[in-house]
Amino acid sequence: MGTRIGYAAGAFDLFHVGHLNILRHAREHCDVLIAGVVSDEMLRAVKGIDPVVPTAERAEIVRHISYVDDVYIETRPAKIDAWRDLHFTHFFKGDDWRGTEKGIALEREFASVGVEVVYFPYTVHTSSTTLRRALAALTDNSMVMSR
Repeated sequence: MGTRIGYAAGAFDLFHVGHLNILRHAREHCDVLIAGVVSDEMLRAVKGIDPVVPTAERAEIVRHISYVDDVYIETRPAKIDAWRDLHFTHFFKGDDWRGTEKGIALEREFASVGVEVVYFPYTVHTSSTTLRRALAALTDNSMVMSR
């Protein structure tokens, strides 16, 4: 078997233990791990989210995680475009995608180029969405208190 090159992509905004978990699990299943950091523009276009931390800073944080060998900034929505640039052999994703329409389509697309999609447990209790909501609630409460 050749070198197993893994790819784990995400926004990695408001970095939390769920992000660390996916990178840790991914590293256990490959020889080289590339972390894909979705650009600010892609987050706005695809998810309608304004990131709290800019792309360059998110990439710098992820680059210094010991499990990560390299960082790739995603500027196009199709994951197959990242594969065309990187030629990874394994794609890692949270298991919240398993069995979904998007997950099945991703598996089919990657199977056509010989990439295995590997799912890891999604950290339910912590997410960037949850953190955003908590920050918004704190901001709302502090505005009410300052009146």
